[in-house]
Amino acid sequence: MKSITRRSFLQSSTIAAASLTSSASFGQQQDGHIDAHVHVWTPDTERYPLAEGLTRGGMKPGSFTPEQLFAHCKPEGVSRIVLIQMSYYKTDNRYMLDMMAAHPGVFSGVAIVDADASGVAGRMRDLKKQGVRGFRVSPGGQKDIAAWLGSRGMAEMWKTAADEGLNICLLIGPDALGAVGKMCARYPMTPVVIDHFARIGVTGSVVRDELDGLLQLSKHSQVTVKTSAFYALGKKTPPYTDLGPMIRECRDSFGAKRLMWASDCPFQVGPGHNYHDSIALIRDRLDFLSADDKEWMLRKTAERVFFS
Repeated sequence: MKSITRRSFLQSSTIAAASLTSSASFGQQQDGHIDAHVHVWTPDTERYPLAEGLTRGGMKPGSFTPEQLFAHCKPEGVSRIVLIQMSYYKTDNRYMLDMMAAHPGVFSGVAIVDADASGVAGRMRDLKKQGVRGFRVSPGGQKDIAAWLGSRGMAEMWKTAADEGLNICLLIGPDALGAVGKMCARYPMTPVVIDHFARIGVTGSVVRDELDGLLQLSKHSQVTVKTSAFYALGKKTPPYTDLGPMIRECRDSFGAKRLMWASDCPFQVGPGHNYHDSIALIRDRLDFLSADDKEWMLRKTAERVFFS
C-alpha cells in the first residue's frame, strides 16, 4: 500500500540464506498460520520483464523473493501464504505462478487479468488450473466506481467467479463499498474478498460512516474481509492496538469465520514496522478474540477461501 526503501531488505536476504527449513516441509505444516496477503517479485527483469512504463528504479524494495519472505514468516509459525500478483507485472502472472510451482503446498495465488480483454472467462479458468483461487480487481484512478463495476468485462468476471468458485478480491476505498454491495446482491453466489478493511483508517483515523459501509456488507454471506495492512491504517504505529475497536466490530458483524489476517508484506516490514507486530495483534494483543476466533482469523478462513 506504500513504498519502502530497499535498504531494509538487505538484512532479509542474509537471514533467508541461513534458513534450514525447506519450502517442501514448510508447506506441509497444515496446522500453521496462513498469511492471506503477500507480494513477491524478483530483480531478474530479464526473465520476468516489468510492465510497460515501469522501471527497476521504481521497484521498492528492489527485491522481495519467497526466500526473503520466509525469513520473516517462518519464525512466527506461518506455513502457508496467499500470493497477490504484484502490480509491477500487471497481467503477466508468470513470476507468481512460477513461485507457486517451485514451492508446492506453500502458496495459493490471486492473479490479475484484463477484464476488458476478450476471453477473460477462459483465462480465469486456465489460471484456476494453475492454483489461482482469486482475481484482484481495483478501480485504479477511475472515479466512476459504478461504471467500472458495471462494465461487460466485470460482469463476466463475477459470473465466472461464481461458476468456478473463485474469489473476486477487491482493492478499494470506502467510497466503493456501496457499489460493491449492489454487485454482491446482483451476483449472490460470487465469493468476494475485501482487502485491507477497504482501506478504512488510511487517513489516520477510522471514520464511523466508512466503517458502517463495510459492516453493511456482512449481510452478503459470500463476503470475507482481510484484517491486514496494519502499518498503513490508524495511527500506523506498532503495536496497532488502536485498530482493535474496528477489528472487534468486524468480528461482531461478519464473525471470525469470515475474517482473515494478512501482513501485506513486504510493506509491513518496512522501516518502523515488522512482521511480528502484525501477526501479534491478532494472536496476542486483543483480549476480546477467543481462541476459536484466532484459529479462524489466522488459518481456517484463509484455508477455506484460498486453499480448498
